[in-house]
Amino acid sequence: MTIDQTARVAIVAILVGLAPAFATPVQADQPETVMITLHAKPGAESSLARVIERHWETVRRLNMVTDAPHVTLRGTENRDKTYFVEIMTWRDASVPDNAPPEILALWKELNELVEPRNGQRGLDITEMAIVAR
Repeated sequence: MTIDQTARVAIVAILVGLAPAFATPVQADQPETVMITLHAKPGAESSLARVIERHWETVRRLNMVTDAPHVTLRGTENRDKTYFVEIMTWRDASVPDNAPPEILALWKELNELVEPRNGQRGLDITEMAIVAR
């Protein structure tokens, strides 16, 4: 698969559901907490951080997320490869499946700034449960 084909596959995967196929199903009317891991392409770290910030501002403005704790973390792996982890809670599990064009455009931007790494997709989403606040 070429890089272009891989990017298209990643975008389609994000657009059709966001939650991994192996995740425990959540009822559509229940909040859904996710951990999003984004492996920044070399040189794209600052741009990716800005798009992550714009994404959070936009989902808040559009009332797509709850007031549950939100955090964005930045880390380094393999000594020089940057990645980000964002934890957020969708208002309900159906929200990402029905994302408006403004959000779809941001997801496209995010996918353009990440790369697969260590056997993981460039942008990986895992459903989580909040244990303590």
